[in-house]
Amino acid sequence: MKKLIQKIKQTIKWIVVAFFASTILSVVALRWLPVYFTPLMFIRLGQQAKAGEHLTLHHHWVSLDKISPSLSTAVMASEDARFLEHHGFDYEAIEKAAMRNLKHPEKRRHGASTISQQTAKNVFLWPGRSWVRKGFEVYFTTLIELMWSKERIMEVYLNSIEMGNGIYGADAVAEYHFNTTADKLTKAQCALIAVSLPNPRRFNSASPSAYMLKRQTRILREMRFVKPL
Repeated sequence: MKKLIQKIKQTIKWIVVAFFASTILSVVALRWLPVYFTPLMFIRLGQQAKAGEHLTLHHHWVSLDKISPSLSTAVMASEDARFLEHHGFDYEAIEKAAMRNLKHPEKRRHGASTISQQTAKNVFLWPGRSWVRKGFEVYFTTLIELMWSKERIMEVYLNSIEMGNGIYGADAVAEYHFNTTADKLTKAQCALIAVSLPNPRRFNSASPSAYMLKRQTRILREMRFVKPL
């Protein structure tokens, strides 16, 4: 029995060591390497196949200097105004979201995910709301904040995030929604893309609804007060 317990402990120890070694190495590697695929891309392809739809995946990796600076400003204005100030977690936003959720439990729950958290989730994890996945999100967010620059986090975010049905990243959405390239996106187009991010398969930046146009105006106004990357 003692031998069995020791063997189990040894196995768990090596699993833990392997986990930390592999995850840290992958984060270090992706500090420089392009992210060509994410778990969500494969999940969406699986969903398309299951629904009998045509498999669609548009994604072109481009460096940050080939993406309009207005896009990073727009997503900060819309998603994470304190991106350049926090270290992965906006505790002020978390507190406000928690207070809103407690005060209005009958309404849709508000989140407070930062761009860093969303990047960690998109690149390393799967969609979901379980406590286990949230724990991994905290872990990977901490790693990328320690090992990547803010510019690198933004570069990976703008290249990997879902921006439409089968569309991932700034250059793909620029081509398929605006018939241009990521570096040529206008402020207005960047604001529309930012509007779509909470639910890019529902909010189409190529065909904005009245609600989207209203949000676009607000984001354009708020972009003036966001410190550029």
